[in-house]
Amino acid sequence: MTRTGFVHQALCYGADDEFLEGTLEFARDGLAAGDAVLAVVKSHNIALLEQALGSRSGDVEFVDADDWYGYPSRTLGQYHAYCADHGMDRRVRVIGEPVWAGRTDFETREWMRYESLLNVAFAHSAHWILCPYDTRTLSAGILRTATRTHPELALGARTSAPSGRYADPAGFYAECDAALPAAPLPEDCDDCDDIRFARGRSAAVRGALAAYARRSGMPEQRTYDMVAAVHEVLVNAVRFGGGGGVLRLRSDPDYVICEVADDGARNGAMPARFPGHLPPAARAVGGHGMWVVRQLSDLVAEDLGPTGSTVRMYFRRPGAFIRPPAA
Repeated sequence: MTRTGFVHQALCYGADDEFLEGTLEFARDGLAAGDAVLAVVKSHNIALLEQALGSRSGDVEFVDADDWYGYPSRTLGQYHAYCADHGMDRRVRVIGEPVWAGRTDFETREWMRYESLLNVAFAHSAHWILCPYDTRTLSAGILRTATRTHPELALGARTSAPSGRYADPAGFYAECDAALPAAPLPEDCDDCDDIRFARGRSAAVRGALAAYARRSGMPEQRTYDMVAAVHEVLVNAVRFGGGGGVLRLRSDPDYVICEVADDGARNGAMPARFPGHLPPAARAVGGHGMWVVRQLSDLVAEDLGPTGSTVRMYFRRPGAFIRPPAA
């Protein structure tokens, strides 16, 4: 099947045969057209596709979804890099099956947001992403949301239909924020630290943050990432947020949490749409800071406004418990 422009489809399947019906011809058509074909799916589905493709399986790049779908912003960055490397003069076809099992409500929401943001990140490309959703294991809520984050629904081999429930990404982004607002940080705990910052104090704040990360058991590389990400937000807060604010450090069983709240006074300037979610152009003057923050952090929540902003960064603790799939 030949298509022009970016295509983003959801494939809901309830059996192995249905998975193959929706993905096999997609991969074969891509190979016949000279497209780069990447399949990021569950290990079981890798085996199904490899066997069905036979001798052509070596022309498809397979990646276990558990190794690819770690955190939303970094996954989007991986896809962006892959398409840049393999799609300079040809289309990239992706069979991308997100991992939903074991996610908290917050994490699930961010993966839903990610699926919607793909429509913005690749809007001006000619790539084609097909996202399988296993109806045997996924909740009704996740399956309903797939119809809102994908403009099209795949209906078997080479057949699709527009999704009548597709939501504009800007509106869906706002819904995600409203549906599950960030909970207030605890103010009185054994492992809390609030650090005031202002222009000229960045070295002291970075030192205190690194010490907190090490006390929390973070490995050296993640400590470095944490310091670098928080520093980017602090610089923005000093430059655009009134010159100072407070860095709040907290820990829970899953994450070390770093929240930067500034003093506002942005002179009425409104933040960019989808801040830090979309890769900036290589030669763009601005827009790199929040992209870097999201690539270094595991999760980020933000509340950006003209009279004050808060950016909360999450860094998973080593050995944090991964929840089993819901029954």
